Amino acid sequence: MKNINEITEDKKERVIIVGTDIGAYPHSLDTSLNELEELVKAAGGEVVGVVTQNIDRFTPKYLIGSGKVFEIKDMIEPLEADIVIFNDELSGVQLRNLEDTFNAKPKAELEHVFTKKVRVLDRTNLILDIFALRASTYEGKLQVSLAQLEYQMPRLLGIDGWSRTGGGIGTRGPGEQIIETDRRRLVREIDNIKAKLKKAQKTRDTTRRQRMDNNIFTVSLVGYTNAGKSTILNRIKASDAKEVFVEDMLFATLDPNSRRAVLPNGMDFIISDTVGFVSKLPTKLVEAFKSTLEEIKYSDLILHVIDVSSEDMEIQYQTTMSILKELDVDLSKVITIFNKVDRIEIEEIAIPPSMASNKKIFISAVKDENMDSLLKMIEENLPERFIDVTMLIPYSDSDITSEILNNHNHKDLEYDEEGTKFKVRLTMEEYNKFKKYVI
Repeated sequence: MKNINEITEDKKERVIIVGTDIGAYPHSLDTSLNELEELVKAAGGEVVGVVTQNIDRFTPKYLIGSGKVFEIKDMIEPLEADIVIFNDELSGVQLRNLEDTFNAKPKAELEHVFTKKVRVLDRTNLILDIFALRASTYEGKLQVSLAQLEYQMPRLLGIDGWSRTGGGIGTRGPGEQIIETDRRRLVREIDNIKAKLKKAQKTRDTTRRQRMDNNIFTVSLVGYTNAGKSTILNRIKASDAKEVFVEDMLFATLDPNSRRAVLPNGMDFIISDTVGFVSKLPTKLVEAFKSTLEEIKYSDLILHVIDVSSEDMEIQYQTTMSILKELDVDLSKVITIFNKVDRIEIEEIAIPPSMASNKKIFISAVKDENMDSLLKMIEENLPERFIDVTMLIPYSDSDITSEILNNHNHKDLEYDEEGTKFKVRLTMEEYNKFKKYVI
C-alpha cells in the first residue's frame, strides 16, 4: 500500500476483499470481513467489492475454487480494482497463480501499450503493511522489517519483484541460482536486524532495572485493537504528560507509549500502552514484537481493556488472553476493564461466564466515567500493599521529612516540640525503611 502521508480521498486504492467461512473461524464470516474492511481503511484503501465462498477445504492452486477466481477476475475491470486482498494467508504459489490469472489478458488486448497490473495480498501482508506505515520508533521499524522479511522468505517464488524459477528449458538453472541468492540476502538482512534488536533489548532491560531500583510501579494496558487503551492512558496520565494519539481506527497505536501517572495516595507510577491485538495476528509479527510485548510480563499490574459494546467481545477477550498466555504472563496480575459503557445500556451488558473475573470494572474513558474508581482499583491491586501510619520526624532529620512529604499525599501536618507530625500512606518497603519514625 502507499505511504499513509501520500493518500488522499481521491487517490485511495480500490480493493476487492475475499473471505471463506473456514478461514473466518472463530468469527462469523461477516464479522471477519468487516474487520478486514477496517484493516483496509487503516491502510488507506477503499473496499469496492466483497466476495465470499463456503468451502470444505482450501485448494493448493488458488486457495479458493477456480470458478470463484474467475468470478473475481470478471469484477476487477468494472470495479477498477487495484488490489485483491484475501482474508486467509496465501502461499507463494497461490499468490503467483492468482496474480497471473487476474492479470492475464485476451490476445486481442495484448497490443495495448498499457494495462494496469492488479496486485494480490493476504490479510497477513495487509497487517504488516499497516504496521510498516505506523511504526515511528527505531525499534518498531526494525521489528516490522523483521516480520516482513520472515514473511517473504517462504514466498520467494510468488512475491512480485523477487526472482523466481522459470517453467521451461533454459530457465531452471539460473532461476534456482537467483532464488538462492535472494534467500541468502534475506537471511543476512534478518540476522542483521536481530542483532540490532538484541542491542535494543539490553537498553530496555537497563531501563526496567532502573525503575525497579527506584521502586516505581509499572502498569500495562493490553487488549484488542481499538478497545480504547490510548484514551484510558490519556485520562490517567499526569496532567503535564504529553497526550497520546487517539483515532477510531484499527492499529492507531503501534509503538508503545509510556506516561507518568499518580495514584490517589500521591505516589507516582508508569502506565504503558501496547500495540492492540487482532484475530489472526500474524505469527511472525508476534514473534518480531515479542521482545517488546514481553515487557508486559514485568509489569506490576496488567489492565485488559475490552470494548463492552462489541458484538465479538468474547472472541476479542479470548484473542488477547491467548497471546498473554503465549507470552507466559502471570494472569493473576490482570484487571479486566470493560470500556465504552456509554455506547450501550447497562441492562444490556451480559458478561459471558468464560470472561468472569473477580477483578473487573466498568468505565467510559471517553466520558471520564468511573476513572477515579479505576485509579483506586489500581492502587489496591499493586503488589506492594500500602499501610496508613502517623509519623513523627525530628527536625534534625528534615531531609527525611522532605523526602516523604514531596512524594506522598499527607494530612494533619503539625509542628510540635519534638518534630514534624503527619499522617501518610507508605508502601511496606517504605514502612520498613522509616518505621523508627512511626508512632
